[in-house]
Amino acid sequence: MKPPIRKPTVHSMKRRSLSHDYSYKGYYHITITTIRTLRQPLGQIAGQLDKPDGDPHAPHVELSSIGKMVEEELKNSIHKFYPMLEVQDYVIMPEHLHFLLVAHSNIVSKNGKSTHLGHVIAGFKYGCNKRYWAMTGKIATTTESSGTLGSPTVPSVPTVLGDSVAKSPSSTPSSLPPLFDPGYCDVMPIDASQLSTQRTYIHSNPRSRLLRMTNRSFLQPQRHTIDTAVSIPALHGYLQRECPQQLTPESFSTIEKRLLQQNGHVMCDSYGKTELLHKRLLPVVCHRKDAPLFQQQKVRCLAEAASGAVLVSARISKGEQEIMDAALLSGYPVIRIEDKGFPDIYHPSADRMDDCAAGLLLLLTPWSYQFRRHDDGVTVAFCKTMNCVAQAVCRKKDSWWKEGQ
Repeated sequence: MKPPIRKPTVHSMKRRSLSHDYSYKGYYHITITTIRTLRQPLGQIAGQLDKPDGDPHAPHVELSSIGKMVEEELKNSIHKFYPMLEVQDYVIMPEHLHFLLVAHSNIVSKNGKSTHLGHVIAGFKYGCNKRYWAMTGKIATTTESSGTLGSPTVPSVPTVLGDSVAKSPSSTPSSLPPLFDPGYCDVMPIDASQLSTQRTYIHSNPRSRLLRMTNRSFLQPQRHTIDTAVSIPALHGYLQRECPQQLTPESFSTIEKRLLQQNGHVMCDSYGKTELLHKRLLPVVCHRKDAPLFQQQKVRCLAEAASGAVLVSARISKGEQEIMDAALLSGYPVIRIEDKGFPDIYHPSADRMDDCAAGLLLLLTPWSYQFRRHDDGVTVAFCKTMNCVAQAVCRKKDSWWKEGQ
């Protein structure tokens, strides 16, 4: 057998956008994690959830000596070696850090050469590693100046940032354990709204972490929580009826491989209080053929929610989004079928986490985690599968709102 032409795709948040020039000016939300063998080397969560932001007792991170060193490198070294770069917002968590890096012009090194963002991150990591090794006694220190404020230096080791560090792996003492995990995650906000969301996410990290720590039983992904009782053959039959033209052997095979399964049934992971599943559940699916009746469907859904029912939807179409958003805004609990699986470390937005903690929102997903770019589309069969899951969770057809007409 011939070897495969390429290795199978590894889904990771660290993959780069193929269409973007990472030496170009703009905003970058960067996430770097420490290696897993270290147990919260950068600090620990402290504070109280009932204290507002700005209060000295509000949720925050008490940085360790290593965390303070990383903060110092982040605030000073990147801009020193790349004057066109500015760290505007950041948070250092116990085992990772987020920062909003602004490139006011295209990224170039001191010799005027166009430089990839990856070289900047690699240099920052190396500067932190060098000081980390010295602080933990991995290498001998000298009294020479290293180019970083108040930090020890290592003889015959390049300074903190620059192309030479990123391009010369041989300059790194390979036998020494690094502080950071390889690679980094980047998110590029494309408008003012997304930029504001990223800033809020960065600053809310300590509060979100303390909230999860206080509610460990449900504010983390729970695996294979719900048995939908839908078998794979039954799902195939449903899709054949709902979207026969879009369903192909290849598309169904892709769906089947991604679905969470146990004992021949489609399963769901959950995030939030599963007590909502014990209430009266009603699926919300808006079909094109029912578009003239949308207002009638919306009124019926919200009336049932007001009487104690919990609406369940994949929230795909605009009509479904409108109904589900209106229910949540009115203070009615809802259940959402997510189109992505939950990774090992799952961080919903602060608003969604608050809703989950308050018992207003339960997130379910029938999918194993797979990284997907924002511009990646989904198939009709994929969407119909989530509608099937919504109805299976409710044990009720999506046409319930027409009953009694």
